[in-house]
Amino acid sequence: MKVIVTGGAGFIGHHVALHLLRKGYEVTVIDNLSRSKPENVENLRKEGIEPVKKDILAKDLPKVFSDLSPDAVVHAAALISVDESMRKPLLYHKVNSTGTLNVLRACVKAGCTQIVYLSSAAVYGNPVNLPIDEGHPLNPLSPYGASKLSGELYVRVYEAYGLKYTVLRLFNVYGPGQSREYAGVIIRFIERVKKGLPPIIFGDGKQTRDFIYVDDVVSAVELALKKRVSGVFNIATGQPVTILGLAKIICRLAGLDLKPVFQDPRPGDIRHSYASIEKARKKLKWRPEVSLETGLRKLLKYTSVL
Repeated sequence: MKVIVTGGAGFIGHHVALHLLRKGYEVTVIDNLSRSKPENVENLRKEGIEPVKKDILAKDLPKVFSDLSPDAVVHAAALISVDESMRKPLLYHKVNSTGTLNVLRACVKAGCTQIVYLSSAAVYGNPVNLPIDEGHPLNPLSPYGASKLSGELYVRVYEAYGLKYTVLRLFNVYGPGQSREYAGVIIRFIERVKKGLPPIIFGDGKQTRDFIYVDDVVSAVELALKKRVSGVFNIATGQPVTILGLAKIICRLAGLDLKPVFQDPRPGDIRHSYASIEKARKKLKWRPEVSLETGLRKLLKYTSVL
């Protein structure tokens, strides 16, 4: 199967591309390389993947896709910073909404029949009920979340053009190759612990999140390609962990007795968030395999803390 991975030099995208290549897929990475970590690009090249430097907004994207003649596209290209999106809403609309529309146009032009779209739990906004299932109200709180939701809607519309779609709403993804600029709380904690400094927690630390290791996201993408099941699926663990609990695990695994430092809560932060993953279990036959502790240990080794 020929697969294009847009954003394939990014954090999640390069993991997807490498995994699919090792599984026997014919993989092409399309990425403008503007925010890619050099090590991710190097990892691709070591495996024989030379990224095609192309922006998803490019006018000739349909021709590029047509020349490649893909069977499926994994659309991972996006801007992903909530904070940046608040400062640059037009940029986020342009890349994440219009860019997705351009990818969809390119798919149809190339005769591609399947797309896997990597969306975000940011489309939900503040939870009305927990755990969050796919039928939860959609109320994004940032231009980032709104742009990802817009992308979802375009993806669904393009089913009318013969494009089978799977939308994966990713929760808090972590793992090797994550960009510092967009790093979540796990990377920020690890960076401080690596320097022998205590983790900084905003608020009381009792807020909860649902952290999913990148390898489990990759397996969900592969199953989506294989199953060709149209629909929207949460990709998470379904297991909430408090931010304080997370900090304690990282310090314990690092073998350091560091007490977290508490600071004022940040305005707009969601108090609790974790997913129901029953739909993905039943329809994609997917389940997360990497526990939080195992994933953190892998990441600590990767970052040379262990």
